[in-house]
Amino acid sequence: MPCRTTTESGLTQNPTTKPFVEVLCGRRQPVPPLWMMRQAGRYLPEYRELRARAGGFLDLCFTPEYAAEVTLQPIRRFNFDAAIIFSDILVIPYALGRSVRFEAGEGPRLDPLDTPDKVGTLASTGDFAKLEPVYEALRRVRRELGPKIALVGFCGAPWTVATYMVAGRGTPDQAPARMMAYRHPEAFAKIIDVLVENSIQYLLGQLKAGADVLQIFDTWTGVLPPREFQRWSVDPTRRIVEGVRRQVPDAKIIGFPRGAGAQLPDYVEATGVDGVSIDWAAEPSLIRERVQTKVAVQGNLDPLVLIAGGEALDRAIDDVLANFAGGRFIFNLGHGIQPETPIAHVEQMVQRVRAYRG
Repeated sequence: MPCRTTTESGLTQNPTTKPFVEVLCGRRQPVPPLWMMRQAGRYLPEYRELRARAGGFLDLCFTPEYAAEVTLQPIRRFNFDAAIIFSDILVIPYALGRSVRFEAGEGPRLDPLDTPDKVGTLASTGDFAKLEPVYEALRRVRRELGPKIALVGFCGAPWTVATYMVAGRGTPDQAPARMMAYRHPEAFAKIIDVLVENSIQYLLGQLKAGADVLQIFDTWTGVLPPREFQRWSVDPTRRIVEGVRRQVPDAKIIGFPRGAGAQLPDYVEATGVDGVSIDWAAEPSLIRERVQTKVAVQGNLDPLVLIAGGEALDRAIDDVLANFAGGRFIFNLGHGIQPETPIAHVEQMVQRVRAYRG
């Protein structure tokens, strides 16, 4: 979604503003916009009911009626400032013809690309007809959302998606992908290159279908040393941002390099993102002085304190607001909401953030 522009007479050309988008356009809001990563999910009974009816997880993602409904459920309950389309970061490997399945209680399973020979079987271009259900779900949600609520599309960053493709599953520290990147950097770079190009096309399709903002999730950057972080996280993300903006110059993009720590300022500088999502361990003064002065910041309540609730939750919310609400800021969690989170605690958080005036 483009930022508002001002005419010579001083009138704005876009009368309906979305606070979430305004922050990414450089305009701090007196009450920070609020949403949660994984806000459409298992902590909601209405989600669990629909999930059971849908069957498999991918059936839920690829049935537009279901995916749209799940996306809208937390908006109806909490009136968040943004809805994020219900999907998964592994839909790109699926479009590339890889076997992707989700096993109950165990997470995703793929056919491993753990040798250079296997990498040679990877298609270079995905079948985006397979992702048409995601676009249709976006169109449906766009029609239902209020005019001030933003719609977020997303993809997994190439490094994070590649870690699952190499190992065929999630592992404690994603060692299989790290090892392959060291032993066979050319083969690993091919996976990254394919993911970059296909992620660009996927994100452009989401913008066309109605997304206002895009987020690039790099969940596993925290396991990378600085040199590898630059090569496998920063550079591919920069290429995606540049590729999207070649066709949509004013596209608003948030990066989430989870665990980047002190490398966040360099990530922001190099990638060209409009905002960066920070995890709960981020050092506040570093973020305020070297990140928030350049881009919008999103975060960073610990998901566990949202489970704890009570005075601990109030203190943690106040700390986040005190640290970041003085600048361009979007209130969110430092990672996705946990399934066991009480709904009353989410309501407590919403009420306290919305009562802030700064």
